[in-house]
Amino acid sequence: MKKSVEIIGFPIISISAGEEIGRVKSMVINPEKGSVDFLTVEHEDWQVSVKAIPFQKIIGIGKFAITVESTHSILDLNEIPIANQLINKKVSIIGSQVMTRVGELVGEITEYDVNEKNGQITSVDVRAGNQDNFEVSSEYIITYGENLLILNEEFSTRKEETGDVEEKASQVETKKTIHFSTTANQKRIDDLDRKQDELLEGKQATKDIVNSQGETVVTEGAVLTKDGIDQLKRFGPSVMVELSMNVK
Repeated sequence: MKKSVEIIGFPIISISAGEEIGRVKSMVINPEKGSVDFLTVEHEDWQVSVKAIPFQKIIGIGKFAITVESTHSILDLNEIPIANQLINKKVSIIGSQVMTRVGELVGEITEYDVNEKNGQITSVDVRAGNQDNFEVSSEYIITYGENLLILNEEFSTRKEETGDVEEKASQVETKKTIHFSTTANQKRIDDLDRKQDELLEGKQATKDIVNSQGETVVTEGAVLTKDGIDQLKRFGPSVMVELSMNVK
């Protein structure tokens, strides 16, 4: 598996030419498949046209470079309409909010893992307030939106440590995986409310938020306080979902 940071910015090497033919500029997400279908490519000689590599054309993703058979693996976006369609969907995983299907805010995505063989997204790393990052398997993701991911089951506060402990920047970061349960309990609800408050408190609304009656309940530019967030909860999940997607 490769993290997005291990792909974006990497040089692309043509095996037949034995030279660098560009660098990865971005990854194009297919929200229906939950996969990376294309890599956009930048090169100093390409001033106007945008080019991309279908993920299936990649030979390998190593520690230092990405390899393709030849320059013919790189296509102009005008030649691949599906890539243009996916780009226009503007699905950006990092920075997206994560929410359960019942409207509970889980956290914000900081990174994601990709299967380097087929481009499938295997998991996302989520930060909830001031807590440690934890990993959510892609099997629980039912929707990849422009700025929001939806999970298919209710979120449980139980976390079980998995994987190895990695040392980064002289600190040990323990990765955890979350479990989902259909059994609701008050402790889970209280913890979710607290995490939602932590994620929203101090943020600024980027647009007016209205309730189901069309009344403005948050004005653009308003800074969210804990008391204000508590008041907004009485308007229901739809207001909280809209709010979480429109703050900075």
